[in-house]
Amino acid sequence: MKTRLMFALLVAINALPASAEIVVVTNPANQATRMLPEQVSQFFLGGSTIFTPLDQSKDAAIRKEFYEKVIKKTPAQVEAIWAKASFSGKGTAPKEFPNDAAVKKAVAAEPSALAYIDKASVDSTVKVLLVVP
Repeated sequence: MKTRLMFALLVAINALPASAEIVVVTNPANQATRMLPEQVSQFFLGGSTIFTPLDQSKDAAIRKEFYEKVIKKTPAQVEAIWAKASFSGKGTAPKEFPNDAAVKKAVAAEPSALAYIDKASVDSTVKVLLVVP
């Protein structure tokens, strides 16, 4: 009986969706060496133009997790903020990319780029500024 219960518990734990370990990255040539979550949030919400934020696609699970953990808002709230900024002429939402590979390619091409990807995707084309807790 204990063995079955233990087995069922292990199966249940392994069935839980695994979340990605998210990192915020920039171009390796960028002089920034680290960043606080509050700073990342400011850039992704249009509070500063020092960096060019790049986003993941709307249907990407990493996007929802990034917004909730770093921006402290839901994707719908972030979209509303950008819609308001766009209609008032105060900014446009970050360009979206379909996956980590496309994000890394864009970051490599833009020295001021700021993006987020799964830590497992990190390579020499990007520099990590923040590991999302």
